[in-house]
Amino acid sequence: METKTDIRWLGHSAFRLTSPEGKVIYIDPFLSQNPKTPEEHKHPEEADYILLTHGHEDHVGDTLEIAERTGCRVVCQVELSHLLKKKGLKEDQRVEFNKGGTIRFDDFSVTLVSANHSSSFGGEYAGEAGGLVIAFDDDLIFYHLGDTNIFADLEIYGDLYEPDLIAVPIGDYYTMGPDEAAHCCEMIEAEYAVPIHYGTFPVLTGDPKEFKQLTEKYCETEVLIPTPGDKILD
Repeated sequence: METKTDIRWLGHSAFRLTSPEGKVIYIDPFLSQNPKTPEEHKHPEEADYILLTHGHEDHVGDTLEIAERTGCRVVCQVELSHLLKKKGLKEDQRVEFNKGGTIRFDDFSVTLVSANHSSSFGGEYAGEAGGLVIAFDDDLIFYHLGDTNIFADLEIYGDLYEPDLIAVPIGDYYTMGPDEAAHCCEMIEAEYAVPIHYGTFPVLTGDPKEFKQLTEKYCETEVLIPTPGDKILD
């Protein structure tokens, strides 16, 4: 698939996206302490937006440091946004929304959808965890499932948003493992899927090769297994 959007997985659940107009977007930027993130991506000097799926430490990651350094806007669920403000995020950098909401930025839009998972930040309740559907103008639609297990709404999201590429947690223990993740792909029916949230820590034992084998057994979705830092689609 040809795309004008540059998408790079940075290990765990973190992504760096560059929109067709050149806007730099980070998703769940757990970078500096992430053993899978390439060194050149650990301390970003440029960012326009940070999008967060939920408040856990391995997803919020370096959000506050990146926001202070770059002045970028941070887009997340209402309760999490307020907790980040308490930790120093400036008011004019906060963008809060909730499930079902869509926000328009530059040459893309972001919709917050459900995920079946918990969420806290600094020991405080951070609202409900979510997934993110990012639609780039005249280009691809990318759906980051966040941390989740399988749930029936995924089929609706596939029909409603028709994503081209999905990022699917497979690590097990804190999220679903390869088999549930493969069935999620069957429900959503995207053209491509990328496994995430595996291998970062010993407890995350989900095998991306098993996920690929199962997914391509259940449905037509092609599984891509990128090396952290490499561009996913041309």
